[in-house]
Amino acid sequence: MAKKDPRKPAFDEKAFVDASSEARSRYGRFNLAIVGSSGVGKSSLVNAVFGRDWAKVGKGLPVTRGVQFYHDESLGIWDVEGFEIGSPVPPDQQLRGHLDAIAAHPGDHQISVVWYCVKANDDRLTPADIAMIRELDARGLPVILVLTKVDWIKNPITGQRGIAKDLQAFVDWLHEPVDATGQPLHVPYRRVILTSTRDRHGKGKGHGLGDLVTETLALAPERDKDAFRIAQRLNLPWKREMARPVIAAATAAAAGAATVPLPVTDAVTLAPIQLTMMGRIATIYDLEFKTMLSAGALAQFGVQVAGRALAASFLKLIPGAGVVVNAGVAGALTAATGESWMKLCELIHTGKIDVAKLDKEWAKYAPHFADVVRKLIEQRAVRR
Repeated sequence: MAKKDPRKPAFDEKAFVDASSEARSRYGRFNLAIVGSSGVGKSSLVNAVFGRDWAKVGKGLPVTRGVQFYHDESLGIWDVEGFEIGSPVPPDQQLRGHLDAIAAHPGDHQISVVWYCVKANDDRLTPADIAMIRELDARGLPVILVLTKVDWIKNPITGQRGIAKDLQAFVDWLHEPVDATGQPLHVPYRRVILTSTRDRHGKGKGHGLGDLVTETLALAPERDKDAFRIAQRLNLPWKREMARPVIAAATAAAAGAATVPLPVTDAVTLAPIQLTMMGRIATIYDLEFKTMLSAGALAQFGVQVAGRALAASFLKLIPGAGVVVNAGVAGALTAATGESWMKLCELIHTGKIDVAKLDKEWAKYAPHFADVVRKLIEQRAVRR
Protein backbone atom coordinates (compact mmCIF):
# COMPACT_ATOMS: atom_id res chain seq x y z
CA MET A 1 0.00 0.00 0.00
CA ALA A 2 1.30 3.41 -0.96
CA LYS A 3 2.10 5.75 1.91
CA LYS A 4 0.23 9.02 2.22
CA ASP A 5 2.17 12.11 1.40
CA PRO A 6 2.34 14.03 4.71
CA ARG A 7 2.40 17.30 2.79
CA LYS A 8 -1.04 16.61 1.35
CA PRO A 9 -3.97 16.95 3.75
CA ALA A 10 -6.45 14.09 4.01
CA PHE A 11 -9.96 15.06 2.94
CA ASP A 12 -13.16 13.37 3.90
CA GLU A 13 -16.14 13.49 1.56
CA LYS A 14 -18.46 13.07 4.57
CA ALA A 15 -19.25 16.79 4.77
CA PHE A 16 -20.42 16.79 1.15
CA VAL A 17 -22.47 13.59 1.45
CA ASP A 18 -24.02 14.55 4.78
CA ALA A 19 -24.97 18.02 3.53
CA SER A 20 -26.55 16.57 0.38
CA SER A 21 -28.55 14.00 2.38
CA GLU A 22 -29.68 16.61 4.91
CA ALA A 23 -30.80 18.95 2.14
CA ARG A 24 -32.76 16.21 0.36
CA SER A 25 -34.49 15.32 3.59
CA ARG A 26 -35.31 18.97 4.31
CA TYR A 27 -36.64 19.79 0.84
CA GLY A 28 -38.58 16.55 0.51
CA ARG A 29 -40.30 15.27 -2.61
CA PHE A 30 -42.80 16.95 -4.90
CA ASN A 31 -45.71 14.65 -5.79
CA LEU A 32 -47.64 15.39 -8.95
CA ALA A 33 -50.78 13.58 -10.10
CA ILE A 34 -51.32 13.36 -13.84
CA VAL A 35 -54.81 12.31 -14.87
CA GLY A 36 -55.59 11.39 -18.43
CA SER A 37 -56.21 8.60 -20.87
CA SER A 38 -53.49 6.58 -22.53
CA GLY A 39 -51.98 8.44 -25.49
CA VAL A 40 -52.77 11.91 -24.17
CA GLY A 41 -49.05 12.67 -23.78
CA LYS A 42 -48.51 12.38 -20.03
CA SER A 43 -45.12 10.71 -20.35
CA SER A 44 -43.88 13.34 -22.80
CA LEU A 45 -44.89 16.12 -20.40
CA VAL A 46 -42.98 14.55 -17.52
CA ASN A 47 -39.90 14.11 -19.67
CA ALA A 48 -40.07 17.70 -20.98
CA VAL A 49 -40.58 19.36 -17.58
CA PHE A 50 -38.59 17.10 -15.28
CA GLY A 51 -35.99 15.65 -17.68
CA ARG A 52 -37.03 12.11 -16.81
CA ASP A 53 -38.52 9.23 -18.70
CA TRP A 54 -41.17 8.49 -16.13
CA ALA A 55 -40.74 4.77 -16.62
CA LYS A 56 -37.26 5.44 -15.21
CA VAL A 57 -38.28 7.88 -12.45
CA GLY A 58 -38.10 4.94 -10.09
CA LYS A 59 -39.74 1.64 -9.46
CA GLY A 60 -43.38 1.72 -10.35
CA LEU A 61 -45.64 0.97 -7.43
CA PRO A 62 -48.93 -0.54 -8.59
CA VAL A 63 -51.48 0.92 -6.18
CA THR A 64 -54.74 -0.25 -7.65
CA ARG A 65 -56.13 -0.78 -11.12
CA GLY A 66 -55.78 2.49 -13.02
CA VAL A 67 -53.19 4.04 -10.67
CA GLN A 68 -49.40 3.81 -10.71
CA PHE A 69 -46.82 5.64 -8.58
CA TYR A 70 -43.32 6.36 -9.88
CA HIS A 71 -40.83 8.14 -7.69
CA ASP A 72 -37.25 8.98 -6.90
CA GLU A 73 -35.92 11.17 -4.09
CA SER A 74 -37.12 14.53 -5.44
CA LEU A 75 -40.12 13.67 -7.62
CA GLY A 76 -43.19 11.48 -7.31
CA ILE A 77 -45.61 10.90 -10.20
CA TRP A 78 -49.10 9.53 -9.64
CA ASP A 79 -50.27 8.24 -13.02
CA VAL A 80 -54.06 8.10 -12.87
CA GLU A 81 -55.92 6.77 -15.88
CA GLY A 82 -58.88 8.66 -17.26
CA PHE A 83 -62.41 7.32 -17.10
CA GLU A 84 -62.71 3.83 -18.48
CA ILE A 85 -65.44 3.93 -21.11
CA GLY A 86 -67.99 1.21 -20.61
CA SER A 87 -67.33 0.93 -16.91
CA PRO A 88 -70.49 0.51 -14.80
CA VAL A 89 -68.84 2.69 -12.11
CA PRO A 90 -69.53 6.45 -12.53
CA PRO A 91 -66.38 8.49 -13.28
CA ASP A 92 -66.38 10.47 -10.03
CA GLN A 93 -66.88 7.30 -8.01
CA GLN A 94 -64.13 5.56 -9.96
CA LEU A 95 -61.72 8.42 -9.25
CA ARG A 96 -62.85 8.54 -5.62
CA GLY A 97 -61.60 4.99 -5.19
CA HIS A 98 -58.25 5.94 -6.72
CA LEU A 99 -57.88 8.94 -4.43
CA ASP A 100 -58.81 6.85 -1.39
CA ALA A 101 -56.03 4.41 -2.30
CA ILE A 102 -53.55 7.30 -2.61
CA ALA A 103 -54.69 8.86 0.68
CA ALA A 104 -53.87 5.60 2.47
CA HIS A 105 -50.17 6.15 1.73
CA PRO A 106 -47.72 8.08 3.96
CA GLY A 107 -47.63 11.87 4.02
CA ASP A 108 -44.58 12.08 1.75
CA HIS A 109 -46.61 10.36 -0.99
CA GLN A 110 -49.54 12.80 -0.98
CA ILE A 111 -50.47 14.85 -4.04
CA SER A 112 -49.46 18.52 -4.27
CA VAL A 113 -50.88 19.50 -7.67
CA VAL A 114 -52.88 17.74 -10.41
CA TRP A 115 -52.37 18.04 -14.15
CA TYR A 116 -55.62 16.97 -15.80
CA CYS A 117 -54.63 16.24 -19.40
CA VAL A 118 -56.90 16.47 -22.42
CA LYS A 119 -55.76 16.30 -26.05
CA ALA A 120 -56.24 19.70 -27.66
CA ASN A 121 -57.77 18.26 -30.81
CA ASP A 122 -60.57 16.63 -28.78
CA ASP A 123 -62.06 20.15 -28.62
CA ARG A 124 -64.31 19.27 -25.67
CA LEU A 125 -64.60 18.20 -22.07
CA THR A 126 -66.73 15.11 -21.62
CA PRO A 127 -69.20 14.73 -18.74
CA ALA A 128 -66.71 12.21 -17.30
CA ASP A 129 -63.92 14.83 -17.39
CA ILE A 130 -66.12 17.36 -15.60
CA ALA A 131 -67.16 14.83 -12.95
CA MET A 132 -63.56 13.86 -12.27
CA ILE A 133 -62.33 17.46 -12.07
CA ARG A 134 -65.09 18.19 -9.57
CA GLU A 135 -64.04 15.19 -7.48
CA LEU A 136 -60.41 16.34 -7.44
CA ASP A 137 -61.46 19.81 -6.38
CA ALA A 138 -63.68 18.38 -3.65
CA ARG A 139 -60.55 16.72 -2.23
CA GLY A 140 -58.87 20.11 -2.03
CA LEU A 141 -56.44 19.34 -4.85
CA PRO A 142 -55.54 22.24 -7.19
CA VAL A 143 -56.19 21.19 -10.79
CA ILE A 144 -54.46 22.57 -13.88
CA LEU A 145 -56.28 21.65 -17.08
CA VAL A 146 -53.49 20.87 -19.54
CA LEU A 147 -54.33 20.79 -23.23
CA THR A 148 -51.70 18.55 -24.80
CA LYS A 149 -50.37 18.11 -28.32
CA VAL A 150 -51.39 21.61 -29.39
CA ASP A 151 -50.70 22.23 -33.06
CA TRP A 152 -49.26 25.75 -33.01
CA ILE A 153 -49.53 27.88 -36.13
CA LYS A 154 -46.63 30.25 -36.76
CA ASN A 155 -47.43 33.58 -38.41
CA PRO A 156 -44.98 33.88 -41.34
CA ILE A 157 -44.78 37.67 -40.93
CA THR A 158 -44.70 38.29 -37.17
CA GLY A 159 -43.27 34.91 -36.15
CA GLN A 160 -45.86 34.72 -33.36
CA ARG A 161 -47.59 31.44 -32.64
CA GLY A 162 -51.33 30.99 -32.58
CA ILE A 163 -53.90 28.21 -32.64
CA ALA A 164 -56.64 27.12 -35.01
CA LYS A 165 -60.08 28.73 -34.75
CA ASP A 166 -61.74 25.55 -33.49
CA LEU A 167 -59.23 25.22 -30.67
CA GLN A 168 -59.54 28.92 -29.84
CA ALA A 169 -63.30 28.49 -29.54
CA PHE A 170 -62.74 25.57 -27.15
CA VAL A 171 -60.29 27.62 -25.07
CA ASP A 172 -62.77 30.51 -24.92
CA TRP A 173 -65.45 28.07 -23.70
CA LEU A 174 -63.05 26.72 -21.06
CA HIS A 175 -62.58 30.19 -19.62
CA GLU A 176 -66.36 30.62 -19.28
CA PRO A 177 -67.94 27.15 -19.58
CA VAL A 178 -71.68 26.86 -20.16
CA ASP A 179 -73.98 23.89 -20.66
CA ALA A 180 -76.10 23.11 -23.70
CA THR A 181 -78.75 25.59 -22.53
CA GLY A 182 -76.22 28.39 -22.08
CA GLN A 183 -76.22 28.21 -18.28
CA PRO A 184 -72.88 28.61 -16.46
CA LEU A 185 -71.19 25.29 -15.80
CA HIS A 186 -69.09 24.69 -12.69
CA VAL A 187 -65.77 23.11 -13.75
CA PRO A 188 -63.31 23.92 -10.93
CA TYR A 189 -59.89 23.80 -12.56
CA ARG A 190 -57.60 26.64 -11.51
CA ARG A 191 -55.78 27.26 -14.78
CA VAL A 192 -55.93 26.24 -18.46
CA ILE A 193 -52.51 25.76 -20.09
CA LEU A 194 -51.92 24.93 -23.75
CA THR A 195 -48.83 22.78 -24.31
CA SER A 196 -46.85 20.83 -26.82
CA THR A 197 -43.62 18.97 -26.24
CA ARG A 198 -42.70 18.99 -29.93
CA ASP A 199 -43.69 20.96 -33.02
CA ARG A 200 -45.94 19.58 -35.74
CA HIS A 201 -42.92 17.90 -37.31
CA GLY A 202 -41.99 16.12 -34.10
CA LYS A 203 -39.02 18.38 -33.45
CA GLY A 204 -38.11 21.27 -31.17
CA LYS A 205 -38.66 21.86 -27.47
CA GLY A 206 -42.37 22.52 -27.52
CA HIS A 207 -44.36 25.46 -26.18
CA GLY A 208 -46.38 26.38 -23.13
CA LEU A 209 -44.18 24.36 -20.79
CA GLY A 210 -42.77 27.43 -19.05
CA ASP A 211 -46.33 28.58 -18.28
CA LEU A 212 -47.15 25.12 -16.96
CA VAL A 213 -44.15 25.17 -14.65
CA THR A 214 -44.93 28.69 -13.40
CA GLU A 215 -48.57 27.87 -12.64
CA THR A 216 -47.64 24.58 -10.96
CA LEU A 217 -45.31 26.40 -8.59
CA ALA A 218 -47.95 29.05 -7.88
CA LEU A 219 -50.53 26.41 -6.93
CA ALA A 220 -48.20 24.13 -4.97
CA PRO A 221 -48.53 24.18 -1.17
CA GLU A 222 -45.89 26.41 0.40
CA ARG A 223 -44.13 23.42 1.98
CA ASP A 224 -43.66 21.80 -1.45
CA LYS A 225 -42.51 24.77 -3.52
CA ASP A 226 -38.76 24.21 -3.04
CA ALA A 227 -39.14 20.51 -3.81
CA PHE A 228 -40.81 21.47 -7.11
CA ARG A 229 -38.09 24.02 -7.91
CA ILE A 230 -35.55 21.23 -7.48
CA ALA A 231 -37.44 18.59 -9.47
CA GLN A 232 -38.25 20.74 -12.52
CA ARG A 233 -35.65 21.28 -15.24
CA LEU A 234 -36.93 24.32 -17.14
CA ASN A 235 -36.35 27.28 -14.84
CA LEU A 236 -32.68 27.66 -13.87
CA PRO A 237 -33.14 31.09 -12.20
CA TRP A 238 -35.24 29.39 -9.49
CA LYS A 239 -32.34 27.14 -8.67
CA ARG A 240 -29.89 30.05 -8.59
CA GLU A 241 -32.20 31.87 -6.18
CA MET A 242 -32.07 28.83 -3.88
CA ALA A 243 -28.30 28.35 -4.23
CA ARG A 244 -27.16 31.90 -3.53
CA PRO A 245 -28.28 31.99 0.13
CA VAL A 246 -26.37 28.72 0.61
CA ILE A 247 -23.24 30.40 -0.79
CA ALA A 248 -23.82 33.45 1.41
CA ALA A 249 -24.15 31.30 4.54
CA ALA A 250 -20.96 29.38 3.72
CA THR A 251 -19.14 32.63 3.00
CA ALA A 252 -20.10 33.96 6.43
CA ALA A 253 -19.10 30.68 8.10
CA ALA A 254 -15.69 30.69 6.39
CA ALA A 255 -15.09 34.30 7.39
CA GLY A 256 -16.05 33.42 10.95
CA ALA A 257 -13.65 30.50 10.99
CA ALA A 258 -10.82 32.83 9.96
CA THR A 259 -11.63 35.65 12.37
CA VAL A 260 -8.25 34.82 13.84
CA PRO A 261 -6.10 34.67 10.67
CA LEU A 262 -5.18 31.11 9.69
CA PRO A 263 -1.71 30.13 8.50
CA VAL A 264 -1.91 28.72 4.98
CA THR A 265 -0.96 25.31 6.35
CA ASP A 266 -4.09 25.36 8.55
CA ALA A 267 -6.44 26.88 5.97
CA VAL A 268 -7.62 23.44 4.91
CA THR A 269 -9.98 23.62 7.89
CA LEU A 270 -12.20 25.64 5.55
CA ALA A 271 -12.70 22.60 3.30
CA PRO A 272 -15.61 21.09 5.30
CA ILE A 273 -17.47 24.41 5.09
CA GLN A 274 -16.93 24.52 1.34
CA LEU A 275 -17.82 20.85 0.85
CA THR A 276 -21.02 21.32 2.86
CA MET A 277 -21.92 24.25 0.61
CA MET A 278 -21.19 22.17 -2.48
CA GLY A 279 -23.32 19.26 -1.25
CA ARG A 280 -26.31 21.51 -0.66
CA ILE A 281 -25.99 23.18 -4.05
CA ALA A 282 -25.70 19.79 -5.76
CA THR A 283 -29.04 18.84 -4.20
CA ILE A 284 -30.68 22.04 -5.46
CA TYR A 285 -29.62 21.06 -8.97
CA ASP A 286 -30.99 17.55 -8.35
CA LEU A 287 -27.58 15.96 -8.84
CA GLU A 288 -26.95 12.75 -6.96
CA PHE A 289 -23.15 12.78 -6.85
CA LYS A 290 -22.77 10.16 -4.17
CA THR A 291 -24.15 7.52 -6.54
CA MET A 292 -22.51 8.93 -9.67
CA LEU A 293 -19.02 9.33 -8.27
CA SER A 294 -16.71 7.37 -6.03
CA ALA A 295 -15.90 8.56 -2.54
CA GLY A 296 -12.38 9.21 -3.80
CA ALA A 297 -13.66 11.55 -6.48
CA LEU A 298 -15.71 13.47 -3.94
CA ALA A 299 -12.68 13.79 -1.68
CA GLN A 300 -10.72 15.05 -4.67
CA PHE A 301 -13.14 17.96 -4.93
CA GLY A 302 -11.98 18.95 -1.47
CA VAL A 303 -8.36 18.79 -2.56
CA GLN A 304 -9.12 21.04 -5.53
CA VAL A 305 -11.19 23.49 -3.52
CA ALA A 306 -8.76 23.87 -0.64
CA GLY A 307 -5.67 23.08 -2.67
CA ARG A 308 -5.95 25.23 -5.77
CA ALA A 309 -7.85 28.03 -4.04
CA LEU A 310 -5.68 28.17 -0.93
CA ALA A 311 -2.23 27.55 -2.35
CA ALA A 312 0.35 29.85 -0.79
CA SER A 313 1.51 31.13 -4.13
CA PHE A 314 -2.07 32.02 -4.96
CA LEU A 315 -2.66 33.90 -1.72
CA LYS A 316 0.50 35.93 -2.07
CA LEU A 317 -1.03 37.54 -5.16
CA ILE A 318 -3.88 38.98 -3.08
CA PRO A 319 -3.03 42.36 -1.57
CA GLY A 320 -2.88 42.13 2.20
CA ALA A 321 -3.17 38.35 2.34
CA GLY A 322 0.49 37.55 2.95
CA VAL A 323 0.94 33.99 4.16
CA VAL A 324 -2.21 33.84 6.25
CA VAL A 325 -5.89 33.53 5.42
CA ASN A 326 -7.87 36.28 7.11
CA ALA A 327 -11.65 36.55 7.35
CA GLY A 328 -11.99 38.60 4.16
CA VAL A 329 -9.88 36.22 2.08
CA ALA A 330 -11.60 33.11 3.51
CA GLY A 331 -15.01 34.57 2.70
CA ALA A 332 -13.97 35.66 -0.78
CA LEU A 333 -12.45 32.28 -1.59
CA THR A 334 -15.58 30.48 -0.42
CA ALA A 335 -17.91 32.81 -2.31
CA ALA A 336 -15.89 32.40 -5.51
CA THR A 337 -15.83 28.62 -5.03
CA GLY A 338 -19.60 28.59 -4.53
CA GLU A 339 -20.26 30.59 -7.67
CA SER A 340 -17.93 28.35 -9.68
CA TRP A 341 -19.54 25.20 -8.30
CA MET A 342 -23.04 26.54 -9.07
CA LYS A 343 -22.04 27.17 -12.69
CA LEU A 344 -20.60 23.67 -12.95
CA CYS A 345 -23.78 22.14 -11.49
CA GLU A 346 -25.84 24.03 -14.07
CA LEU A 347 -23.72 22.63 -16.89
CA ILE A 348 -24.13 19.08 -15.59
CA HIS A 349 -27.84 19.66 -14.93
CA THR A 350 -28.40 20.81 -18.53
CA GLY A 351 -26.31 17.99 -19.98
CA LYS A 352 -23.47 20.20 -21.22
CA ILE A 353 -20.89 18.31 -19.16
CA ASP A 354 -20.65 14.55 -18.92
CA VAL A 355 -20.65 13.68 -15.23
CA ALA A 356 -18.28 10.81 -15.97
CA LYS A 357 -15.64 13.43 -16.82
CA LEU A 358 -16.39 15.65 -13.85
CA ASP A 359 -13.14 15.03 -12.03
CA LYS A 360 -11.29 16.39 -15.07
CA GLU A 361 -13.72 19.22 -15.81
CA TRP A 362 -13.82 20.69 -12.28
CA ALA A 363 -10.34 22.18 -12.53
CA LYS A 364 -11.55 24.38 -15.39
CA TYR A 365 -14.20 25.93 -13.16
CA ALA A 366 -12.27 26.28 -9.89
CA PRO A 367 -12.06 29.93 -8.79
CA HIS A 368 -9.22 31.98 -10.23
CA PHE A 369 -7.35 34.99 -8.89
CA ALA A 370 -9.70 37.47 -10.59
CA ASP A 371 -12.78 35.76 -9.13
CA VAL A 372 -11.48 36.04 -5.58
CA VAL A 373 -10.34 39.64 -5.99
CA ARG A 374 -13.77 40.54 -7.35
CA LYS A 375 -15.40 38.99 -4.27
CA LEU A 376 -13.02 40.92 -2.00
CA ILE A 377 -13.97 44.17 -3.73
CA GLU A 378 -17.68 43.31 -3.41
CA GLN A 379 -17.28 42.64 0.31
CA ARG A 380 -15.49 45.92 0.90
CA ALA A 381 -18.18 47.80 -1.06
CA VAL A 382 -20.89 46.24 1.14
CA ARG A 383 -19.05 47.22 4.33
CA ARG A 384 -18.85 50.83 3.15
